Amino acid sequence: MSVFKRVAETTAIAAAIILPAQAYEVGPVAGGGAIQGKVVFRDTVPMKKIIPTKDVEVCGGPREEPLIQVGPDQGVQNAVVYLAQVTKGKAWPASSKPPEINNLKCRFEPSVQVIRSGQLEVVNSDPVLHNTHGYYDKRTAFNLALPNQGQRIPVDLPRPGTVRIDCDAHGWMEAWIYVVDNPYYAVTGPDGSFTISDVPAGNYTLVVSQPYTGPVQQAVTVAAGLPMSLSIELKKP
Repeated sequence: MSVFKRVAETTAIAAAIILPAQAYEVGPVAGGGAIQGKVVFRDTVPMKKIIPTKDVEVCGGPREEPLIQVGPDQGVQNAVVYLAQVTKGKAWPASSKPPEINNLKCRFEPSVQVIRSGQLEVVNSDPVLHNTHGYYDKRTAFNLALPNQGQRIPVDLPRPGTVRIDCDAHGWMEAWIYVVDNPYYAVTGPDGSFTISDVPAGNYTLVVSQPYTGPVQQAVTVAAGLPMSLSIELKKP
């Protein structure tokens, strides 16, 4: 079974985990706790070979890129950590503009992001045609031709789930957008660390997802006013 087929299968699992039980309600959080931790990968880092066959002056030449970004201390960068099915709690983070995904040098920037359901802007910063295609599992969420440099098109991602992004013109391009139904999420930094703050005391399911390994989940209990610390290991699928 190919790496990409395994990733597609884990996408469906992640989407099922994210789907909400009911609408999220913003309210005061008295004595909230925090979840802190680190995501690690202790195995050999798998590589993907990229051989551009067009637009080489923009896209660059042949190269290898890791399927999972791991630092020297085994910390995983750009893993998504979130609490599933939280129905009430802190406000969503303030934002002055919609999130965006940019076609830049035949790569998607950012390659991984977490957004609230709603509008996303698709941008082409390259002087070549990109066809940006987003999928909820195998179902198309949007499919946009962007032939012009500087082009910007808004699209709507109306429901929670994992959205895989590719480019029909440059088959190696890939990105992941996690559309969530509550603001209790984080994306790991270069050392694999994360913090989710102002969590109402209670029992939750914590989900950690990375495109190559797929999602893992575990039960966590958050105590009022106290931090808890976790170490989460991702493994090859």
